[in-house]
Amino acid sequence: MAPDSRSERIQVLVAEQAARRGVRVGVMDVCTAAVAALPVGGAGLSAMSRAAPSHPLCSTDDISEQLEELQLTLGEGPCVDAFRHGSAVLTSDLLTRELQDRWMVFADAALEAGARAVFALPLQMGAISLGVLDLYAQVPVRLNAEELADALAFADLATLVLLDARIDETGGPRDGPVEDLGAYRAEIDQASGVLTVQLGVGIEEAFVRLRGHAFAQGRRLAEVASDVVARRLRFSPDAEPDRTGDRTSDGTDDGTDDRTGEET
Repeated sequence: MAPDSRSERIQVLVAEQAARRGVRVGVMDVCTAAVAALPVGGAGLSAMSRAAPSHPLCSTDDISEQLEELQLTLGEGPCVDAFRHGSAVLTSDLLTRELQDRWMVFADAALEAGARAVFALPLQMGAISLGVLDLYAQVPVRLNAEELADALAFADLATLVLLDARIDETGGPRDGPVEDLGAYRAEIDQASGVLTVQLGVGIEEAFVRLRGHAFAQGRRLAEVASDVVARRLRFSPDAEPDRTGDRTSDGTDDGTDDRTGEET
């Protein structure tokens, strides 16, 4: 199939998804159309940057949502490798010994979440790298040449959609599909900034500490960030993170979250 006709066909599939939702084309439509067209069970997309914390943008189901969170929280997985090296990472079976050794924590966590195969496709145009499109299947599967070409075409279209919907200088999104990113990104960035003061470290180290605490506690990164911003969770350089507001001054329970926030 000629590249132009493939691109046009993919655009039509994505436009049909947007038309069903009655909105302008967004990255969710790319993900949904990819799942319908390829032998995969779900898709997720994350915005990634070498200069700032990465953020999930969308996911089609619970498993894909968990995969995006896991990779960004752990800092390992096909998504991370695809972004780092700028090339597709095609994982047909996470149970292989090589992949178990390569992603010691992610592989087991992804299998537990329900994913057996994961395909990570970088979103890039020239020197611009915006993130990664992840596709997963619940059974071992390989993409044939035509399916891989289609998957790459979906990634190319997602790149164009993201470029068109870039966050402007005021931090406000230009269209709906990126709206959730604004809140997610702002709170994590704010939490990382708070930790630079509490820990006396740079922004990258602050994000690593935030991410490590989320993984150790089995919590979503956004939830931990929210606690830090709301001052319910405080980090200190020489001690484990403490939750504040869990008990009143006389030691009685005040009805707030009683999780300890201890970091392992």
